[in-house]
Amino acid sequence: MNLFGKKNYISIENRERTKKVDKRKKAEPSIPDGMWIKCNTCKAIIYKKEVTEYKLCPNCDAHFRMNPAERIAITCDEGSFEEFDQNMHPKNPMNYPEYDQVIKKAQDKSGIKEAVVTGRCTIHGQKTVLAIMDSHFMMGSMGSVVGEKITRAVEYATKHRLPIIIFTTSGGARMQEGIISLMQMAKVSEALGRHDAAGLLYVTVLTDPTTGGVTASFAMLGDIILSEPKALIGFAGQRVIKGTIHQDLPEGFQRAEFQLEHGFVDRIVHREKLRNELGKILRLHSQTGREEA
Repeated sequence: MNLFGKKNYISIENRERTKKVDKRKKAEPSIPDGMWIKCNTCKAIIYKKEVTEYKLCPNCDAHFRMNPAERIAITCDEGSFEEFDQNMHPKNPMNYPEYDQVIKKAQDKSGIKEAVVTGRCTIHGQKTVLAIMDSHFMMGSMGSVVGEKITRAVEYATKHRLPIIIFTTSGGARMQEGIISLMQMAKVSEALGRHDAAGLLYVTVLTDPTTGGVTASFAMLGDIILSEPKALIGFAGQRVIKGTIHQDLPEGFQRAEFQLEHGFVDRIVHREKLRNELGKILRLHSQTGREEA
């Protein structure tokens, strides 16, 4: 007989304990993914349903980034948008390692083939060609397909004597395509030169961010250059500039308001008013064109 043994007075099976834990876990409230978003401007955590179709922060009115489908919905007359070159997609011209996988991941994430969507539409009844860049696709970087699609859209506008509006957002040229990416700056600019020589209107709408080779080419060639509030607009990054000139940069440097003050932007337009603003510009251009004819 074991005089020092420990006697068990109560026996609890492990499966019962597990079952009770499972029941308790099921009773805990869960928060589905994607219900909340964070504003990078005011740092507030926002219930997603509070954000309207204009994608504005209800706390500080910051303009969140939009994809082309969202932009089309608030800009074009309902059902008027007809897309160009929908199935055009990039290859790997420089044989860059794993570039194909990067493209596939960007396509799955954004739901589009490349970082720009082009087409024709009407805005308040005025016909126009539209190009909308997407920061969700490799930060809107400009590769060969981006340049080709925008060039084709400009050429279509020139052929059919239509104005063109380009919504820009980009981190610059796409490094995986090397010099082929950089040459898109000249290709698009040349097409816009022919469009301008035909006496046609080109409007750019700079959205956050518009930087690098896109800024150094077609983003700044518009007859009228509009911008959304507080959009980042520049060529090189602030750290690069500060490291080069060894000086502190002014407050608000490279933001839309700073660029407007220094003559790089014609007007800053709140997103809720942008459709009406574009409609007025297109109508005025159309009337001017008839008078000259």
